[in-house]
Amino acid sequence: MTATHEHELTAPVDLVGSGGRLNEAAKGWSRRPLHRANLVSGWGRTKRWDYWAILAGDLVISSVYANVDYIGLADVWWVDLSTGRCGGRAITVPGARGMALPDVPAAAPLHVMRRHFALEISDHADGATHVEASWRERDGTAAHLDAVVELPPGHESVNVVIPWSDRRFQFTSKHQARPAHGELVVGERIWRFGAGAGAGAGGDDGLDGAEAWGVLDVGRGRWPYATRWNWGGGAGRSNDGRVVGLQLGGKWTEGTGFTENGVLVDGVLTKLGEELAWEYDWDQPLRPWRVEAPDGRLHLDFVPRYHKHTKIQAVVLSTETHQVFGTWSGSFVTDEGDRIDFADLQGFAEESRSRW
Repeated sequence: MTATHEHELTAPVDLVGSGGRLNEAAKGWSRRPLHRANLVSGWGRTKRWDYWAILAGDLVISSVYANVDYIGLADVWWVDLSTGRCGGRAITVPGARGMALPDVPAAAPLHVMRRHFALEISDHADGATHVEASWRERDGTAAHLDAVVELPPGHESVNVVIPWSDRRFQFTSKHQARPAHGELVVGERIWRFGAGAGAGAGGDDGLDGAEAWGVLDVGRGRWPYATRWNWGGGAGRSNDGRVVGLQLGGKWTEGTGFTENGVLVDGVLTKLGEELAWEYDWDQPLRPWRVEAPDGRLHLDFVPRYHKHTKIQAVVLSTETHQVFGTWSGSFVTDEGDRIDFADLQGFAEESRSRW
């Protein structure tokens, strides 16, 4: 197998050049975040967000902190896949007042506090990220999240600029298979996950000692109004015990010469430069999904367990997303020719259609 044709960056670079246009030197991908998203103009089309998720056996948690110019968004969402019970809370901030995100990911803490909702995302010196939130569920039940997503030394990620044009472009930093631990408390129910999580008494749930994996999606760019994308990811152990992380994308990158596709094995990234083939049913997302690489090095089957359907209609913003959570099984061949087989990796897949 050969490495991707895409240009690999190895030194820090500004995303935007003169006149507010995409810096030609920023085109490429890297194994760690190197782009400074100096988006100082282009109001109305500029989008900034950090999205975190934790895959912890039967428990899935996600949190977003976003500024899309005319509105700010923040939320915490959770689901117990074994029961289908879900919850959380979301807020919107007109004009995104006070919701700033740094040009360089993890360079400054993110925080927002509103009635019945508080969220803080902060980074430790060792690269780990602390996500803490408190909120009231719809029925008034008090809830709290306290989670840490580790960044092991040398753990790589998919970082790439998608250049639709010199005026429309996106820097994305996608992290998969980062170990996570912590707890989610909703009323008297406690879910503990990750390292050292064990079943407790009463309302405690140690999730049967399942490993927990953190996911991060950093977005900084200037988007066209209408967009459509696939995104998928997952993590777990290969048949021979290695840690596998899947980072899969599609549709929004077509025709740009770059992708956000890659597979991690024990924290080392193999970048995939070709567009992947996605097979699924938009109208029946709980049917099995399949993702394959045209050169045959990646074969994936996804079995959904839970469907999260999001549909928003606003004055200048509309979006519809089918996101499913379940398990990935399949195989992958690294650049060195090693075949990695795996089954039942925790993960997710989605298609989103937006006008924003």
